[in-house]
Amino acid sequence: MEEQNRRAADTRRMRKGLYVLPSLFTTANLAAGFYAISQAALGAAYFMGLNGASPNGSSAAVYFNHAALAIGFAVFFDGMDGAIARLTRTTSDFGKELDSLADVVTFGVAPGILAWMWGFLCLPQTLDGELRGKLIELGGIIAFAFLTAGACRLARFNITLNPQPKNPGLPGRKYFVGMPIPGGAGCLAALVHLFLGKPIQNPAYAIAWMIYIAVCAFLMVSTWRFWSSKSIDFRSRKAARLFVLIAVVIGAIWYFHRYMLFAMVTLYMLSGIYARLTYAFRKRSSIPPSVPPAQEAGK
Repeated sequence: MEEQNRRAADTRRMRKGLYVLPSLFTTANLAAGFYAISQAALGAAYFMGLNGASPNGSSAAVYFNHAALAIGFAVFFDGMDGAIARLTRTTSDFGKELDSLADVVTFGVAPGILAWMWGFLCLPQTLDGELRGKLIELGGIIAFAFLTAGACRLARFNITLNPQPKNPGLPGRKYFVGMPIPGGAGCLAALVHLFLGKPIQNPAYAIAWMIYIAVCAFLMVSTWRFWSSKSIDFRSRKAARLFVLIAVVIGAIWYFHRYMLFAMVTLYMLSGIYARLTYAFRKRSSIPPSVPPAQEAGK
């Protein structure tokens, strides 16, 4: 009897320890977001020569690139905490709330600050003063809109029990309604990393960057269908092929991380747009043509 009680107590302690494990990855997610914000601030300070430091574009690019990489690692941590919670069946209301709060900071505030500083605040001083000032102001508005869209996306996800996309996909598959906020943050961070953190210097590129941020923000608050990794079943017969594919992707990221990461997030973003347009086209083509009313007799 005592042996059974001892084993039961050990099981309860182990169970409590498992509940902590997903929260550790969520904390790592939050830490990466804080690090990204600090690196973006240092990048802007070095580029503009603040606090008595001489302007140094190379050092600024390194800090901006570090911020982008931190957001990328945070995407991995965010995926791991959910996967571990589902695998160990240790999901909890506390974990969900902590994850949402961490996501607002890491995938909302951090990429918003990085996008504004990298794409607008570090525009060269040689530009026309009025043009540069307007681009910085508009960039700040767009970056804040991205943060707001991400927060709204999280709030909608938390209060919706069974979200259904406006363009339904295959039955039995799981989809996100709107692009998830880690995906939106990844789109911004991957582009910064593609250029190794070198700030935008051309006002035309700054306008294009502004449009890119606005598109990401719109996709997050949309009701369009985006693929969810929750639909992956590692216990299926095709799991071996899946592990091989994952190994190939990891290897490609290791050697070609700049291009591979940007290609992955771009394809993910375009997949949602493609799914919506395809559904709209099929729905429109399935509507039978209107039949003109019969002409009245004698006319």
